[in-house]
Amino acid sequence: MKTEHKTSALNRLKTVRGHLDGVIRMVEEEQYCPDIMKQVSALQGSLEGVNRILLQNHVETCVLEHVEAGRSAQVVDELLETLRYAPGLPRTKGKP
Repeated sequence: MKTEHKTSALNRLKTVRGHLDGVIRMVEEEQYCPDIMKQVSALQGSLEGVNRILLQNHVETCVLEHVEAGRSAQVVDELLETLRYAPGLPRTKGKP
């Protein structure tokens, strides 16, 4: 993993961990449900940001290496599988 992507992903994940602890406290304290939902939505957005970083790293490292090695078909299959875990991106036909 590229150092800059690793650092960015870890920083975001550590922020998410702290944010999650805050949301857990909100539930324990029975705070207003829409407020909790707003915070859960923010957490989801943060995790999607981590996924984007991981996808960028994958494309810049593994995908590039496979293409350079002449394994383009494998790259396409792997990349389509990887995109299944990237919310907000369209899914390919025939794939769940």
